[in-house]
Amino acid sequence: MKRRNFTDTVLMVRPANFGYNPETAENNAFQSKEGADKTTTIKNRARREFDELVLRLETAGVNVLVFEDNPEPEKPDAVFPNNWFTTHENGTLITYPMYSPARRNERDPAIIQRIQREFTVKNHIQFEGYEQKDRFLEGTGSMILNRKEGIVYACLSERTNEALLDEFCSKMNYRPVVFNATDQEGMPIYHTNVIMALGKGFVVICMECIGNPGQRQILLDSFKNSRLELVDISFEQVTNFAGNMLQVENRNGDPILAMSTSALQSLTPYQITILEKHSQLLDSDISTIEKYGGGSVRCMIAEIFLSRK
Repeated sequence: MKRRNFTDTVLMVRPANFGYNPETAENNAFQSKEGADKTTTIKNRARREFDELVLRLETAGVNVLVFEDNPEPEKPDAVFPNNWFTTHENGTLITYPMYSPARRNERDPAIIQRIQREFTVKNHIQFEGYEQKDRFLEGTGSMILNRKEGIVYACLSERTNEALLDEFCSKMNYRPVVFNATDQEGMPIYHTNVIMALGKGFVVICMECIGNPGQRQILLDSFKNSRLELVDISFEQVTNFAGNMLQVENRNGDPILAMSTSALQSLTPYQITILEKHSQLLDSDISTIEKYGGGSVRCMIAEIFLSRK
């Protein structure tokens, strides 16, 4: 089967109880605790930001399935569904082990049932049992998938276990490109998708996060072989979530690169020119979600590659 890299159908979860999660903050340097006690204000702002992003995607011609999060049990990070499941063109649905115990309730059977009701799921691979062994692999937070060429890029961290990544590659016929990445304080980058995004004809990545020269060269060679134009972002741009972009398509097959307003505003005119060669740019202000959740637009969007029934 010829695999596609991008889809026009996505699933997003409208949060019921968005807020600061101290468990994920242990290794997510992007979260802020400042003002986190204003829980109702934060939740309401996050919901407004969510609705605006959905509206912008739908207006651009993307099919968005919105799932309303249940208030109980409380799930502060439910707005980030890409971490706990992925779908694939061969009819596979995969669910993943999550580092934070507070996030494990996000694997909502109702969401899985909706996917199975509307799309053809031939196989459900369940990796969540590895939580008992403290092995984690958090979906497309941990992995950047070049689906067309069968390559998966991953920076190792507490949330991205190399042995489990190898098992994913074995089951799904991918080749891993593994590297280590750290922030300016030397703290491991918790998710690959905060420093890297893959698009049609381009790759966005923060190369200065990768201290090992050999790993940098392997990445550059891989990008060259895939004919990807490099958009090298800085540490500062990473803190503005410029690495957390996602390319989707509209119903006409036109590429759309979704990102936050803070990400777009951090880009240089030259970087924007390169990206606009390859894709329409779509931004939305999700500053509350970024501040307290430590994730951005890419984290909010779970791609659907399954066939509709």
